[in-house]
Amino acid sequence: MKRLGAIIAGGKATRFGSDKAAALLNGRPLMEHVAEGLRKQVDALIVCGRAWPGMDCMEDHPFPDMGPLGGLNAALLYAQQKGFDEVMTAGCDVVPVAKFPRHLYDGRAVYIDGHYLFGLWPVALAPVLEKHLRNQDDLSMRSWIAATGAQAIKSSDIFYNLNTPSDLAQYAAQQSAIGIR
Repeated sequence: MKRLGAIIAGGKATRFGSDKAAALLNGRPLMEHVAEGLRKQVDALIVCGRAWPGMDCMEDHPFPDMGPLGGLNAALLYAQQKGFDEVMTAGCDVVPVAKFPRHLYDGRAVYIDGHYLFGLWPVALAPVLEKHLRNQDDLSMRSWIAATGAQAIKSSDIFYNLNTPSDLAQYAAQQSAIGIR
């Protein structure tokens, strides 16, 4: 079972006010924290929706600025071309990265309940998502989850969606207080 990791990073970061993927958390860009969490669980890693030094990057597909589904679609197409079986996704602004055991895969799509950018998506869904994007007005992850019947799974981890500089500062202070660097 070959797993591709894909960081969904094509958002405009309007609430953040600057490039949140490049925002520093403990002296490293937020994107690097997410990449580190994914690398432990995948065979290869790409970034979707933007360029990032040292990583293969894919533009959203079929069009730019389609939101997370454009990034997921690009990742599924890349995975299909490169012989991967599934794509594990994570947003560039949610930490820590969810853990998906290798034995979880059974051909169905799954996502972390409440954090739908953390998901495992079978590559066989590539043509289905392409059609969904071209024939649908609702381009939300929620509409895609409903269309695929993806299964929500629970996680005991607490995830932090860092949408604003204040969110990032609070998370960094919390990590510092418990001694995590």
